[in-house]
Amino acid sequence: MECSKIAATRLCRQWVRTMGFEPESHLMSGQPTTVSECNVRSGRRQFFLRWTIAGLFLALLSAPTVRAQSELDQLINTLQAKYNKLSSLSADFTQMYNAPGQKSRRESGHLLIRKPGKMRWDYTAPEAKLFISDGKWLYEYFPADKYASRSTIKESGDMRAPFAFLLGRGNLRRDFKTIEFARESPVKAGNKVLRMVPKRAADFKELVIEIDPGSLQIARLSLIESGGARSDFLFSNLRENVPASDAQFTFKAPAGVELRTDN
Repeated sequence: MECSKIAATRLCRQWVRTMGFEPESHLMSGQPTTVSECNVRSGRRQFFLRWTIAGLFLALLSAPTVRAQSELDQLINTLQAKYNKLSSLSADFTQMYNAPGQKSRRESGHLLIRKPGKMRWDYTAPEAKLFISDGKWLYEYFPADKYASRSTIKESGDMRAPFAFLLGRGNLRRDFKTIEFARESPVKAGNKVLRMVPKRAADFKELVIEIDPGSLQIARLSLIESGGARSDFLFSNLRENVPASDAQFTFKAPAGVELRTDN
């Protein structure tokens, strides 16, 4: 029995040497080995073995996290660089609004944006309406009601205002305290989805962006409010650096239309 224990310990010692652990000095000296010493050393080897396995397991767990973080950083950097270079953008859009206790709404139209901060939203369905920002003022025009309103971008609280980050008025790392891959699935398979939380108090709690990883075009932008309301903007037919004149971002109330101003 003692000989078998000693043989097992010697085998363990060979394994430990192979793994890079140095055996105790008296093992290398050729001194006789007792059963008690074998048991102690065997226990030590088992202790080291457990920690070695645990370390390998942790390394395997951390590897995907490192890769994901590297992919996230690269996506943020390339996305920011792309939209820094754009001068204008046009797209068709579909907007879906959902809020607790309210009826869902679905609208569509055409969007035109020009750096820095100029936007024009032409809604065509289910009814015509127009939102124009010249970079300072936001105009809202409802032809069926024969009235328009004017307010500053800051005071408006309009859910379209955060789109200004696309063209010169935002920096992802500066403006958002959290940027991570979202858990929700993309609308289109293969797209990447980012979840972003603003650093400062805003009209929205979270901003979710779905991106085509090949073209870096934004396929969807979702604004989530603290009260649970959510606006999803789906984009198609995106065109970059399109002609966009100042006149397209200037609003003049038609005859017979009342213009209401906040100040």
